[in-house]
Amino acid sequence: MTTTLIETVRLGTIRSGGRSKRIMDFTLSLLGLMAIWPVFLAIAVAVSCTSRGPVFFVQRRVGLNGKTFKMFKFRSMYQDADTRRAEVEKLSDRNGICLKVKRDPRVTPVGRVLRRLSLDELPQIFNVLWGDMSLVGPRPALVSEVEDYPDHAHLRHTVLPGITGLWQISGRADIGFEEMISLDLHYVRRVSFQTDAMILLMTFRAVLSGRGAY
Repeated sequence: MTTTLIETVRLGTIRSGGRSKRIMDFTLSLLGLMAIWPVFLAIAVAVSCTSRGPVFFVQRRVGLNGKTFKMFKFRSMYQDADTRRAEVEKLSDRNGICLKVKRDPRVTPVGRVLRRLSLDELPQIFNVLWGDMSLVGPRPALVSEVEDYPDHAHLRHTVLPGITGLWQISGRADIGFEEMISLDLHYVRRVSFQTDAMILLMTFRAVLSGRGAY
């Protein structure tokens, strides 16, 4: 990154966090986890009983200031998904760096339901409790994807990555890479308690619509 961009990142980091955001994240995540633990248990049983492999899928993602962390999801793919990535790269339905395939053969039947309802993302509540993620923010990208980012895209790392964000409520995988980055940077410039509250409320509608969920 250029010197100017690095300085911008530092300024963004200073202003982006905030005690009130952390309190909201921790409180809502803890209350949510207490309320939906039966759903967690049901999903865990469904995943473990319908395909071989662990219940959780753990993957290293890029977070605040470019530091990596282990992100948790319910496993929605077959166990050999990573070794088959090259097979499906040419099938991507999304423009740009990030791979998204509507009819990905690596996804299990249960996984398709979880993805349609965004239930595979629920374990990221633990990432929020640990402070690696926020409820709202840019989605944490793969290390391999970030390596190919243009300079301006790294500004999305000046805030904590989120479970949901402007990308999710605007169409998720139907949104191309450049538009996703534009939405993320728009959020970075306007991050606030009010913005997060609005996005959280609109997330429920986005999940029910299912647009771009695959």
